[in-house]
Formats: sequence, structure tokens, C-alpha cells
Amino acid sequence: MKNIVIAAGYATRLGELTRNFPKPLLEIGSSTILGRMLDDIDRIPDIDEHIIITNHRFAPIFEDWAGNQNYTKPLTIIDDGTSTNETRLGAVCDLLYAMERLNIDDDMLVVAADNILMFSFREFVDFAKEKGTSCIMCHEQPSTERLQRTGVVVLDEDLRVLDMEEKPREPKSHWAVPPFYIYMKKDLPLVRHSVENGCGKDAPGNLAHYMVDNTVIHAWPMSAGRFDIGSLDSYEEAKKIFG
Repeated sequence: MKNIVIAAGYATRLGELTRNFPKPLLEIGSSTILGRMLDDIDRIPDIDEHIIITNHRFAPIFEDWAGNQNYTKPLTIIDDGTSTNETRLGAVCDLLYAMERLNIDDDMLVVAADNILMFSFREFVDFAKEKGTSCIMCHEQPSTERLQRTGVVVLDEDLRVLDMEEKPREPKSHWAVPPFYIYMKKDLPLVRHSVENGCGKDAPGNLAHYMVDNTVIHAWPMSAGRFDIGSLDSYEEAKKIFG
């Protein structure tokens, strides 16, 4: 299984802090946002490579960072060739670009690079192996306002996803979807042809929604919380909590 980290955004909401520096490599205590995530994923036996897809502006910074890491699995940096927020490919196209560049034909763990997690991805991988299908994560979100700003899924008693909707005006459940996914090898043809068949390009949830409509997807309820670093205030708070 390949671990693919989507890290090609420009984090404009963090202002000058990320104008010339990638958000995933911002420091949290003695590590970085991305470093904390990879420390966990690197320990999963199923993972055999970490692949980070970033933009042309930040690729040299990631390369320098990667040269100082000591993970047990190989670490590969992919430059998507874009240099501005306006010309970015979008998360789905970045994933497809990495798949094509590296000729990936394996199960994939696909993760956003700007979260701190209070659980291990190994639980998610084990869940996907048990179900034998591509999978997404979910967590209960009581706030309707927050549900209206994210993906929302409807599940059956076996945790199969029956329906998924992005930013619904009237959410059909309280199950929100964070940006963490497992796509099985058998579903990669669907992934590869997703955009040409109408899948949205920008958010990773666009692909999850497309996959729910075209194959069997299960959802793993997160066993603990996560901290999403999406603004300068949330980054400062994360440093206080986890630093």
C-alpha cells in the first residue's frame, strides 16, 4: 500500500507564514505537522512507500526536508509543476498526476497533510482490509452549520456508504467526512478515469463522492479526534496544545 500525501496547496489563509513555505512543514513542538503524521503511518506494515505530491514552489523545500528524515519506508517527492494558487491542479488531479508519474498500481492510503490526529491510521487500514473495499473515514458532527461545510454520508448498519453529499444545505445525517481515504487496487481504474467522467477536481472529497456513486465504499468511524489546521489561529492553538 502506498501512502500518498496531498500537499500541493498554497495555504493562503495563513498569510505570510505560508507565502513561501508549505503548511505541512510548519513546526509543532519538536516535529512538523506532516512529520507527526508520517511517524504514525511509517509504522504500518502494509505501507511500503510515502509519496508527497506538492507544487513547484514548495518542492525544493520538501526535498531538503526529506533528505533529513529517517523513515523506514522510502520517501518520494513529486512536483506537480504549478507555481500559484490560481493555477493549482486541484487535489484530485494531483492524485492522478502522482499515479501516472509513478505508474501506481497498488492499494493507496490518501491523506491531507494539515491535520494532527489522536488515533493511528493503522486502525483505518485494518478496517479496510476487513471490509475488502475502498474506504473513507467519518465522525459524528452535531453542528448543522459545520455539516454544511463538509462532506456528509449516510451509512447502513454494516457501515457501507449509501449516500454522500458535499456541503449539503440540509444534511441527511451527522456523519461528517474528513480528508482521509483508502482506494483499493481493484478500484484504481475508476480513480484514473474519474475526472474525465465528471468528477470535481479541487477537493479530495470530490473523488470520494464519485467513488460512492460507482463502487462499494465503507466508512470507518474515527476512534478519536483530529485537529484541522486551517488558519493562523488554529495553528497557534495547535502549537499550544501539541507543542
